[in-house]
Amino acid sequence: RRYTMSNEKNYPEYEKRWVFAVLIFVAGFYGGYTLFVRGGVFCNGQTGNLALLGMSLGSGDWRKALYYLIPISSYFMGIFVSETIPRQLRWKGLRWDTLLTLIEIFLVTGMGFIPATAPHQICQVIINFICAMQYNTFRQAEGIPMATIFCTDHMRQFGSSLTKWLRRDDNAQPMREKTIAHGWMLLCFALGALSAAALSRLFDTKTIWFALLPLFVLFADLLRADLTKEKNLLGMTPRGH
Repeated sequence: RRYTMSNEKNYPEYEKRWVFAVLIFVAGFYGGYTLFVRGGVFCNGQTGNLALLGMSLGSGDWRKALYYLIPISSYFMGIFVSETIPRQLRWKGLRWDTLLTLIEIFLVTGMGFIPATAPHQICQVIINFICAMQYNTFRQAEGIPMATIFCTDHMRQFGSSLTKWLRRDDNAQPMREKTIAHGWMLLCFALGALSAAALSRLFDTKTIWFALLPLFVLFADLLRADLTKEKNLLGMTPRGH
């Protein structure tokens, strides 16, 4: 069943804006971590890998082309898992959104134990997998379509809604809300990357463990909602799906 509510402001916990803000902060942290500690690449999306795959094929470098299939395949696997498990999930009292946060906690914990001497691609592929699941799961925050792993679309939406708000169109009020919402997402992403960059100077590969704090807070809140006030929403499909 698709979820609807009579009061548009009464959104379920997994669609609250603060949840998306926490998720994109963590995504920014992932980006900063892989850029500063694990190979100097951004793993949250696959645009770069697809471009490099095409360039490698065009130049006849088949070995490098095969290499780029690894992160791309990991990303597809994350999408596949996030589409398949929610349909099969039979854990009484637990939504997929909550389980995904728990999966992230375990994977992030494991990454911290991977030594600096190990190939950086191990952590990069794990981040690919995590971000794909998160991107495909959390899609809409309080009625506003949002991504939680990168910020390109937030920049577009921020600029577009800000322009319409400043023009004082008839729909100026919702444009103001969208401007603020997307602006907060951009800020949280930047703060996540900044935090990872600063902490990496002191903690190197263990820096990733600092992402556990916001993830634990988020998991505890989603779990509490599943077990108490939103038990009747466990079978509902989030907006945007």
